[in-house]
Amino acid sequence: MNGTHSVTMTLTPVKIVNVTISDDTLAVDLEDGRTIAVPIGWYPRLAYSTPAERANFQISGAGYGIHWPDLDEDIGVEGLILGKKSTESQSSFERWLQRR
Repeated sequence: MNGTHSVTMTLTPVKIVNVTISDDTLAVDLEDGRTIAVPIGWYPRLAYSTPAERANFQISGAGYGIHWPDLDEDIGVEGLILGKKSTESQSSFERWLQRR
């Protein structure tokens, strides 16, 4: 036998317990004690929103995401942990800006 093995790992995301948003940072406290902080510029809708719009969010998806109803923005904990920026196209973002 050649000793090659296949291992499948399943990552179970941890839940968000607190969200802090400043003018330049989105910070998320996780139930396992970690805090993930990313630049607000990664998410253009947050970057171009007012402080009041940013403050109006809900921890959603049973704790695995954040939803901003005023901005039609959703960010998942898995994407934050993996360092994924917004994948919204420039044309979609420009349409959103024009509707504001």
